[in-house]
Amino acid sequence: MTISEKVAYLKGLAEGLNLDTEKSKEGKLISVMIGILEEVGLSIEDLEENAHALGEEINTLSDDLADVESVVFDDEGGEADYDDDWFEVECPTCGQPLVVGDEALAEGFIQCPGCQSKFALDLIDGEDAPDTEE
Repeated sequence: MTISEKVAYLKGLAEGLNLDTEKSKEGKLISVMIGILEEVGLSIEDLEENAHALGEEINTLSDDLADVESVVFDDEGGEADYDDDWFEVECPTCGQPLVVGDEALAEGFIQCPGCQSKFALDLIDGEDAPDTEE
């Protein structure tokens, strides 16, 4: 039984008592209380409908997000498909992190969009670099 149905039942019980809602203080009080309960019941039903609609929208967005994630991430634990196509370096002048792609790698240098300085890319991995502390 919904709240509106319960309020309608209560209203019927009150009407069955044949209370004088014009002259009796108790009758007026009960009549006003039932009116308020009717409004509250309608408001709750509206909120429940809105919550249901929002839940459906959230499910749709979740499904869409899952589709996007499946395109962006591979099947091996969520790593991006493009991990082998780019890497990050830090600008030696301003320290801004920069993304280096295949194109910049082929050119051998990169220009920082922040400070506009150009620098050559050091293609030696830190582990493979020769030891210079001698």
